[in-house]
Amino acid sequence: MSISLRRIGLVAARDYKATITSRAFLVGLFVMPVLFVIIFTLIPRILNSNSPQVVGEVTVIDPTGKVTAELQQTVTPAEIERRRSMEAGQNPAAPPAQPARTPVTVTGPAIPRLTLVPLPGDADVQARKPWLIQPRNATPQHLAIVVVRPDAVVRRADSGAFGNFDLYTSGHIDDNTETVLRGSVRAALIAARLHSVGEDPAAIATAEQVTQPDSVVVSATGEHAGSRGIARFLPFACGILIFISVISGGQALMTSTVEEKSNRVIEVLLAAVSPMELMSGKLLGHLGLGLTMTGIYLLMSFYTLGVYSMAALLEPMLIVYVLAFYMVTYMVFGSLMLTIGAAVNQMAEAQSLMGPVIILLVAGYSLTPIVGLAPNSSFSVAMSFIPPINTFAMIARVASSAPPPAWEVWTTLAIGCGTAALVVWFAAKVFKVALLMHGKPPNMATLVRWARMA
Repeated sequence: MSISLRRIGLVAARDYKATITSRAFLVGLFVMPVLFVIIFTLIPRILNSNSPQVVGEVTVIDPTGKVTAELQQTVTPAEIERRRSMEAGQNPAAPPAQPARTPVTVTGPAIPRLTLVPLPGDADVQARKPWLIQPRNATPQHLAIVVVRPDAVVRRADSGAFGNFDLYTSGHIDDNTETVLRGSVRAALIAARLHSVGEDPAAIATAEQVTQPDSVVVSATGEHAGSRGIARFLPFACGILIFISVISGGQALMTSTVEEKSNRVIEVLLAAVSPMELMSGKLLGHLGLGLTMTGIYLLMSFYTLGVYSMAALLEPMLIVYVLAFYMVTYMVFGSLMLTIGAAVNQMAEAQSLMGPVIILLVAGYSLTPIVGLAPNSSFSVAMSFIPPINTFAMIARVASSAPPPAWEVWTTLAIGCGTAALVVWFAAKVFKVALLMHGKPPNMATLVRWARMA
């Protein structure tokens, strides 16, 4: 029987339609993109929404007599907002000598309103600790006790380091409030130390301001704003996208083959098509399923990046390479999974044979973040030409901030196509013999023997 493209197309369409209309596949198809959108769009907005403002008192025991006055300034909303901006890399202007009294626009968690309760420097801390124990809804809330050490501003003669402070907190204080309080005490200690040696903290803060400009990526398609965080994540994202699509399409291919063999449907199909036509149709049908999944994931990625005005990071050629490397990777691993499905009688029997295949897949995508960090290292270049993980290594290099020359990309694709052709040839040999085999599940040596027999 000569091979007919029409019969291959019919088998491919049959497998594609049967799988994509199943409820389990549809749930799996859309769950991941929906979770992806929720994680990267809704959760950050929820976390950055304003939470109820904490209002409470903080007791300060300051034997130096110099930190409390500075702390009165550093716990103001304007100063807290300035420090948050600096930590976020927004580089605000240095604070004036006296803090501004105008309202502050808050982003992220609400800024707590802290009132200081100064005590004498020789106050008994142990006697004060019960002050922190109160009902959760008490007003005002007793949040913490700050105890400044005597050498926190001026070092002792026999010590080369400054003293620190001790912090005792209520059981009801939240993490954001404690973080703000710690930052305020730290800033107050620094200011007190600078004043003690005749320096101006405001002048030093001004000198420390170095505005970090937003990077602008210039490419053949134009200019767009850059994002170092997204750029670092992109190689791993491309690798995990290929991994999910290959493992989903391959598992569906193997499962359908095992079910059809155990139900004797394979024997009916072989009455109408040849083993090669059946194998080719199944491979192409589930390749289409994987491309459908990849397309949906790419659309969700476009939407998510568009929310943050960074959709330009997905360049057209990167998408082309993702699809090309997916197809090559699928033909390698999909053929192996199809071979396993044809060789066993039940899904439980496939586990031992699937182990090495899954290990190779996991090893491939696990390399992507490492390769993405150093795309032109000797290790990354070497991995780009070692099948079957070379496709993962190369897509990570292509998606990195320093993509490789075009000839390396096309060489990897050529090696991948050669590997795929070899694996498909092996799968065809085994598929022809294994389809009608029943009984004891084979091992890897048996599969090789079947390939030599065919």
